[in-house]
Amino acid sequence: MFVLIVGAGRVGSSVAKKALELGHEVSVLDADPLSHERLDQGAGESWEDRGGLFTVGTALEVDALVEAGVERADVFIASTNGDNTNLVIAQIAKKRFDVPKVVARVLDPARATWYAEQGLETVCPTQTAIELLEQAAFA
Repeated sequence: MFVLIVGAGRVGSSVAKKALELGHEVSVLDADPLSHERLDQGAGESWEDRGGLFTVGTALEVDALVEAGVERADVFIASTNGDNTNLVIAQIAKKRFDVPKVVARVLDPARATWYAEQGLETVCPTQTAIELLEQAAFA
């Protein structure tokens, strides 16, 4: 399976390393060339030596998405530090490139819910924390 992850911060790099470890082909796109270092942390060899791909570019630019492999992606994960960027690029991956599985990290629970209602799969750590808090209050 070919996985394209946009954003090589803590979330994106962790997911990328795990996906590569599980045997998937993984491409990471990030605007910051130094974010590549997160992909190398804790490994005896470089990200590329382990089979990973890394592209420097802005995900809102279609050329960067194409260079990173969006046209052949089976899974697309939008994990930048911005909700707006994640929501836009997830929609581009889903609607323009017909990526079968698209997930966007969204920190604002209201927006995550609304976009999920529109058919976009979202992960909202803020909502998860709220739900855990509510469960603890009733325990």
